[in-house]
Order: sequence, then C-alpha cells, then structure tokens
Amino acid sequence: SQIQLPDGSHIRMSAQQKIDPSTIPANASVFRTSSLTSQSGSQTTIFPYRIYGQLIPSPKKGGWKTNLLGMSTLEKGGRLLPTGGGSLNYIRYLNDFPVIPFSNIWTDTGTGSFTEDKIYVVQTGRKVIERCILMTTDPSDIVLDPTCGSGTTSIVAEQWGRRWITIDTSRVALALARARLMGARYPYYLLSDTDAGKRKEAELTRKAPSSHPSHGNLKQGFVYERVPHITLKSIANNAEIDVIWDKFAPTVEGHLRALNKALRGHKTPFKVTVGGRDGKEIRFDAKENEKTKLPSGEEVLSYELLDWEVPREAPKDWNPSTHPILQAYWEAKISRQKEIDASIAAKAEYEYLYDKPYEDKSVVRVAGPFTVESLSPHRLAETTPQTKTETREEFSSVILETLRATGVQFAHKEDKIQFTSLVPWPGDLLCAEAKYIDNSGTEIRAGIFLGPEYGTVTRPDLVEAAREAGESGFAVVIACAFNFEAQTTDFEKLGKVPILKARMNADLHMAKDLKNTGKGNLFVVFGEPDIEIRKSGSEYVVQIKGVDVFDPNSGEVRSDGPEGIACWFLDTDYNEESFFVRHAYFLGAGDPYKSLKTTLKAEIDESLWASLNSDTSRPFPKPESGRIAVKVINHLGDEVMKVYKV
Repeated sequence: SQIQLPDGSHIRMSAQQKIDPSTIPANASVFRTSSLTSQSGSQTTIFPYRIYGQLIPSPKKGGWKTNLLGMSTLEKGGRLLPTGGGSLNYIRYLNDFPVIPFSNIWTDTGTGSFTEDKIYVVQTGRKVIERCILMTTDPSDIVLDPTCGSGTTSIVAEQWGRRWITIDTSRVALALARARLMGARYPYYLLSDTDAGKRKEAELTRKAPSSHPSHGNLKQGFVYERVPHITLKSIANNAEIDVIWDKFAPTVEGHLRALNKALRGHKTPFKVTVGGRDGKEIRFDAKENEKTKLPSGEEVLSYELLDWEVPREAPKDWNPSTHPILQAYWEAKISRQKEIDASIAAKAEYEYLYDKPYEDKSVVRVAGPFTVESLSPHRLAETTPQTKTETREEFSSVILETLRATGVQFAHKEDKIQFTSLVPWPGDLLCAEAKYIDNSGTEIRAGIFLGPEYGTVTRPDLVEAAREAGESGFAVVIACAFNFEAQTTDFEKLGKVPILKARMNADLHMAKDLKNTGKGNLFVVFGEPDIEIRKSGSEYVVQIKGVDVFDPNSGEVRSDGPEGIACWFLDTDYNEESFFVRHAYFLGAGDPYKSLKTTLKAEIDESLWASLNSDTSRPFPKPESGRIAVKVINHLGDEVMKVYKV
C-alpha cells in the first residue's frame, strides 16, 4: 500500500493507483511493512535501537528478528521504518520476490483461429508443448514424441536445446515436420559452459568469472534470467552492504559537512543537540545566532543538520549557493542506495526463470543435423498361423503384381529393369522368378527376394537368399524390402551372384488400395557410397567420390560422380546400432546459398559455408569402435548407408 519514489521518499498509494497500477510513477517501488519483532527472543536479539535520533525500546515480548549487527545492516540497506507506536517495521518490496509458480490451470495456453498458423489438422499449440518440456527436461535431454504429426514437439525441443526422436506412420507428416525444422530460425541462448556465458554469470552474481576451461557442453545448461528471493535474513547477513557504505561514506559525509558550512551565518532553524545530565541526547529547534534557554546543566553539542534531517528540496530561505551542494549530497545517497540494492539482489537466494535464458541476438541458429530413419517397424497381431500365412500371401501377391508393372528404378532415370515376365517361385526365401533383357539382348534370370511387410531385412537373410539363388541357377538376386539393416550394406554378392537391394517406397504399404499405373519410383536401387579414407597427420578424412551402382544391363559396377548426391552424413565412431550424425555435408546443385539466405534472412559467409558444401570431410580422430558409417541421400530422397572399418 506504499510507494518509494526514485529519490527515496515514501508516499501512500492512492485509491486510483491501487485500481490502476499504470498510474504509479515510473521507476517507483511498491512496498509494504511487516513487523520486526519475533515471538521468541535471546540475549543477542533483545536490545534498544537508535534510529533517526529516536531510541526504540526492545520489544515488550520476545525480541527482534535479527541481532544488533543485522539491524545495523538493515538500516544501511534502507529496510527499517519507525512506526508511530514507537517500534520498528521491516520494508518488504513487491520486487523482493516478483514471481508466482504456475499452477495446474494453464489459461494462457489456449489456442484459437488467430493465435498460431496451422499446417496440420491436429497440430498442437507450441506453448503447451514448451511448458511440458521445460517442466520435465534439461538441455541435452532426449525428448521422445511417438506421434509426430506436424513436428511441434521436435520444433520446441530443437529450440530449447533438447535432443529429440519423433515417430509417425505417415510420410506426409514426416515431410511436413522435416520442412518445418529445416526452415525455422531458432534463438541462440548463452551456454553456461562458454566464456561468454561465464562472463554473463559473473555479471549477474557479482563474482569473478570462473577460471575453469570452457567446453561448450550443452549439459551444463544455459545462462538464465533469475529473480531474487530477498529475505530479511539475506539482507542482515550481507557483509557487502557495509563495504559499499564505507566506500560512499567520504563522499556523503563530505557533502553534508559542506552543506552545514554553507548554512552557517544564516538565521535558519536548526536542530540543536544537547547533552543532559543523564547522558541522553535531546534534539529540539533553535536558531544558531539566538540565545536559547537550555535546561540547567545541559550542554549544546552541535547546531548542525544530521543525515536524516537533510530536506529533499532546499527551503525558500536557504542561500542559493547551498542548492548544488544539496543536490550532490542526494545524488551520492541515491547512488549508494542503488549499489546496495544491487548487492541485496545479487547476494540473495534467487529463482531461475527456465523459460527465459539470455539470448545472443547477434547469432542466428538453424536446426542441428538430423536424419529420417526407418528402423524395424514391427507389428504385433493376434492371428492364427493360418491367418498369418493368408496375410503374407496376400501382401506378396500385391507387391509382385506392382513389381511386374513398375520394374526396378536405378539412380539414373535411363537405368531401369523392366521385366518381360515375373511368376511365383516355390523357394524357401525366393518367392518369384523374373526375367529381363540386358543391353546385349541376353535374357537374364533373376530371383526375387521379398522382405517382410513390417520388419527389417538382415544380412543372414540375404546370404541365404543368394545361396538359394546360386543353387537354383539365378544370375542375380533382387532383394525388395522396406528396410535393410546396416550390416547388409557391405554385402554385394555371393560368389558370382550379385545382390541388388531395392528399397520399396512406403506407399506400397497401401498397394492394394492404390491404382497400379505402372508409374512412380516404387522399387529403387540406389547403390553403395564410393569413398576414399586417407590419413591427415594423426587424423583421418573421408572423400566421397560418388555412388557405385550395379548396372543390370552390363553386369558390371559403374561409379557415378558426386553430382547425384544431395547430402551425405558421416558417423565418425559408429557403434553398429545407431547412426549418429557427427558431420553433415551438402552437395546441392545450383546456388547452394540461395535457399539458406532466404531462410536466415541474412548473408552467408561463403568461406565458412564451404566447410559444409564439400565432398571431403573435416579431419577426425581414429574411431574407438574401429568403424565409421557413411549415409548418402540423392535428390529423390533415396538413401543408403555403408559401414567401413578404419
């Protein structure tokens, strides 16, 4: 109900100011007072205290909430206010703890027609996801969203420095999510484990910056805004207040002496300090040049203004020469109070605002490298063995019919296997016999291996299929599958029987519901990465030369150049389980900077971009696992990964 103005004076809050806080003067502080007395007292908290020339007796019951030293510190901090009843109150500002925690009612997260643009029918509002992630995770934690949709969870996780995995059965949803992630600008928050972050932390805590080396470790978190949780105890125990007081004492006291000196000789009312026979000091009005009748035996100690008696504005009868001295005096006191207030805020306990990290606005951040994986999409179904067999036969029949109509596409449009015939084959792993004509006019007989509808083809599967093909006299095996495990990438042939790994488009899951037009790249053989690994000092570099593609028309392996590669990723320490993008490079055709400039709305330093727009990797140490993995993606979005021993 009270206001402290910028000059330190106090006024009562008006009825209008209580209704409309915007009418409170700028830079003013709202406060209330609370009792300084405690129900329990001890020898250290029971004492009278003199303030502003008034001796406040010890509380009648209990004691003060702090000892004599703490009381002095509170006074220097501007936190004591005498009451009309002869006691002391503690000043508590609204900004001593200016936050309240969120409850379980989130009325601020509602969405409507105009709150957020939507690109997906069930797109969730970002604010809801953001609050959930901030409540439950820390930077570098992994967020799993098994229902990707438009990718809102991934967008929010990327913004707040969380790693993420998201899953969806719809390639439309994944395409939308990938576009949103790659086309967004993200704020760059100050990391605690950086030199800039340590300097900011030191500035906020009024301590020397940490001397430990910086590693840019995201796990250390960001530098967050914080609000003080100022308590009476934290102020009373703040030894820095005495240091600040002593630092300003010569200036403040010097201005006070100069003011009293300038006032001498003027018939101005002063407070007179007299010493009584009982040792108590008494103050009352007098005039320096007039004889003042004093009680018998009492002595005049001073005719000077004391600190708390200096007026804010000079009275009309003061000499104009005193005005600049008075102004300088108050400026020094206000500066002292500001520094003390800053110390109180810095030394108090505080609450981190985890949704308000400090941002470096000179840096624009884009999404970190990520890949779209397809890993073992198993499906559990409660069916009888007979039903499973019927389902498998139905799936195989539809896929083979589509394969007969569309053929198998290679990286180049002109390279395509178009079958002259495709009929079922009663093998254990090979399910069909296919024939096509090569460039020499020779008919080639191929065995068709079909992977599971929901599952991943393993290397042993291909080995057994190739062995069966050799025994049955097939010249080549065409393995059609939605997913191949990483260990299959270095298995290209068994004896003289080559293995063509044709990735099936996800649309084939709905093949029986789609019209079979014989068009579209539904079965694609991409090939294998053609790379060179060489040493660079004590480290290694990888150069990608292109993609090795088996030419079914000639029966030979042909090497294409890097122009067919849109991007390639490098895992420099592959653990044989998960591909981790440690290096990412982009070989896009045309102007590789144009779309990036549009996204970032900024000019790109081409010399820095060159390290990403390259067919040669940056140097990396020898992998502890002894393996690296290279993933290549072409302009059609087809991808292949291969593992190499180093």
